[in-house]
Amino acid sequence: MTAADLAGLAAVVTGGASGIGLATASLLAEHGARVAVLDLDPASLKEPLTGFTADVGDDASVRAAVDAAADAFGGIDVVVNCAGVSAIGTVEDNADEQWQRVLDVNVVGIVRTTRAALPYLRRSSHASVVNIGSIVTTTGLPQRALYAASKGAVMSLTLAMAADHVREGIRFNCVNPGTVDTPWVGRLLAAAQDPVAERAALNARQPTGRMVAAEEVAAAIAYLASPAAASVTGTALAVDGGMAGLRLRPEQKA
Repeated sequence: MTAADLAGLAAVVTGGASGIGLATASLLAEHGARVAVLDLDPASLKEPLTGFTADVGDDASVRAAVDAAADAFGGIDVVVNCAGVSAIGTVEDNADEQWQRVLDVNVVGIVRTTRAALPYLRRSSHASVVNIGSIVTTTGLPQRALYAASKGAVMSLTLAMAADHVREGIRFNCVNPGTVDTPWVGRLLAAAQDPVAERAALNARQPTGRMVAAEEVAAAIAYLASPAAASVTGTALAVDGGMAGLRLRPEQKA
C-alpha cells in the first residue's frame, strides 16, 4: 500500500480517540484520508483528525454523528468499527447486565454505525468496512468468556455483511489482534499484583515474544480499508504475533 491509496477518501473511525482507534485514525490521515473520529470524548483529538461525539450504544447518537461526518466530507468511503469494551471472567462471573452491555457495544455498536453509513457507502467507488475482532475468536483464552462471545459474533457478522453487500461494491473484513500494548492493557497491568511479571507473561504468550503494537494493527486495518485490497472481502486478518497459528517447541536451555 502506498501513501496515495487512501488520498481523498473519507473515513469514519469509531473509538478513535485512543489505543488502536487513534493509531488507525492517525495512519489513515497520514495516507491522505479525511478522518472523522466518533468517540465518547473526542476533545483530545488534534488536526488533521475531526472529532464527533458519539456513543455507539445509542442509535440516535450514531446516526447524527455519521450524518455530520458525511456532510463535512461530502460522503463516506471507509468505516472502521474500533469502539469496544472488554470483560474479564468465566461464564459464571459476569452478570446479565454486563453481558448486555458488552454485546451491545461490541456487536450492536457495529450494526448501528454500519447501518447509518450504508447509504453513503453505496455511493462510493471504494467502499470498505473494517471491524476489529480479537485473537479470542480463534484461540481459547482463560477468563474471557463474555469478551470472546462478543468478538466471535463480530467475526461472524463481518462474513454475513460481506455476503450481503458484495454485489453493491462494499467490502467487509475484520482484523483479529493479539494482545495489544494499549493504555487499557497498561491499566490492567498497573492493577495486577505483580505488574512486571504480568507483562512478561503477556509478552511470552505470543510466539514473537512481545505484545502487538497498536501501530501494527493500524497498518493491517489501513491496508484492508484501502483500494489496494480491492479483491479482499470476507476475510479475517490475524495480527497476533503468530499466536493463533503457531505451535513452537519449548526453547532448549544451553
